[in-house]
Amino acid sequence: MPITKEGTLSACTMPSNCVLVEWEFGNVNQAYDKLIKISSSLPRTEVLEQTNNYWHGLCRSLIFRFPDDLEILKIPRKGVIQVRSSSRIGASDLGVNQNRVNKLYKELTK
Repeated sequence: MPITKEGTLSACTMPSNCVLVEWEFGNVNQAYDKLIKISSSLPRTEVLEQTNNYWHGLCRSLIFRFPDDLEILKIPRKGVIQVRSSSRIGASDLGVNQNRVNKLYKELTK
């Protein structure tokens, strides 16, 4: 589990192929459960790890099957959920990870 000693997801080392966001929710448990459901149903996504507070999936691109890591961390004491989406290959993702995170948030807040 790539969580820092501060109890957060690791920062993006290359902003051109990674995005890390933190969302605040009144009911963080309900939001986390819904977000896990949404993320698990993304096309070409394989769930690698899932616990009460952490979810890690591998998302593959449609044509070339490039692998991206999608991580979700619930931090109940702060009432936040962190989402990190990053490419495993290449210096640029052409905005794929930012689009993925935006779509997750839009679906979550419907």
